[in-house]
Parts: sequence; C-alpha cells; structure tokens
Amino acid sequence: MSSTRSKTSKRSSRGDRTRERLLNAAVELLEEGGYAAASVAAITERGGVAAGALYRHFPSKAELFVEVFRTMAESKLGHLREASAVPGTAVDKLDAIVREFTSSSLSQPRLAWALGYEPVDPLVDAERLAYRQTYRERLAELLRRGIEAGELPEQDAELTAASLIGAISEALVGPLSPVRGERVSTEKTIVAISVFCRRAVGA
Repeated sequence: MSSTRSKTSKRSSRGDRTRERLLNAAVELLEEGGYAAASVAAITERGGVAAGALYRHFPSKAELFVEVFRTMAESKLGHLREASAVPGTAVDKLDAIVREFTSSSLSQPRLAWALGYEPVDPLVDAERLAYRQTYRERLAELLRRGIEAGELPEQDAELTAASLIGAISEALVGPLSPVRGERVSTEKTIVAISVFCRRAVGA
C-alpha cells in the first residue's frame, strides 16, 4: 500500500513538473513572438517534453492558453492589490494602480500584447472578459471608498471604472503594438495616463 502511494506521488510530482514546464515554455514563446510563435510543437520542444505530453495535461492548446492567461492575470491582480495598499487617499491609490498596471505592461510589451490584444480562441477571450470585469469591480470599489470619504465627487463608480479600464487599454495599444513606430517613453506614458485618470474621476 505504502509503495503504491509512493509511486502515485512520484508520478503526480513528475506530472506537475511537466505541466509547469509547458506553461513556462508557452509564456516564453508568447513573449518572444506572440501566439504565432507558440505552436504546440514549439511549446513542447521548448519545454523539453514529448509532443504528445501537452494533451495529457491540457485537453487542447486553447485550454493551455486559458491556464497561461489565468496565471498571468492572477499575478497582475496580486500586484495591483499591493499597489492599492499604499497609504494615502483614493487618488493616491489610483495613481499607484495605474503606474503598476502600465509599467508592468510596458516592461513586457510583446507578452502584454498577446495576452490583451491579439485575436485568440473564444475560450481565452472569455477569460479575458472575466478578468477585465474583476479589474473593473476592484477599481469601482476603490472609487466608492473615495466618494464616501469625500475625496472624489459623486459619480457612478461602476461606469467610471469601466471607462477607465477601457481608456487605459486603448492608450496602451500604440506603445505595446509589435508594429509600433517610434518608441514612447515609459515614464511619459505613465504620467499621461495617470493625469487622464485623475481628471476622469474628478480629482
């Protein structure tokens, strides 16, 4: 019995490591060349596993990318939570969130473009929409606290939050685009987006 459990545990451990290698390989390839570069063959080769291994861990390539997106989005949410914990007013926290979101996206432009803008399988797109809603809800809650504290004027927090998410996403299209022309200063981009967001919330 003990020997059987030990063998099962070892197989499970190997499976977890293989799964992790596949996810890491997919992220690396997305960062290098987007979805076009992240074929099943390229992922398994980069991960150092047999070609059929991917389908033993993920029902399809789309399911793999859903997991990649979910992992990256959860990491970004964690960083945004940390940013919103800075001391100060709701506006100070908004500034910190905008800076964190913008700087992290611009630090990995190809990956951010693939995760946020490239045409993808409907499964991945549904995951995108779900996390955008989560970002919107977190931001709306921050705005509501600012309104209650008298730091922001009365407004529809949900609508303002949705507008801010949309505006930030649109503002980053140019700087993140793989076919962008002249590179824009990261700091200037962050400041411009922060100023816009402050004005949009009535700060």
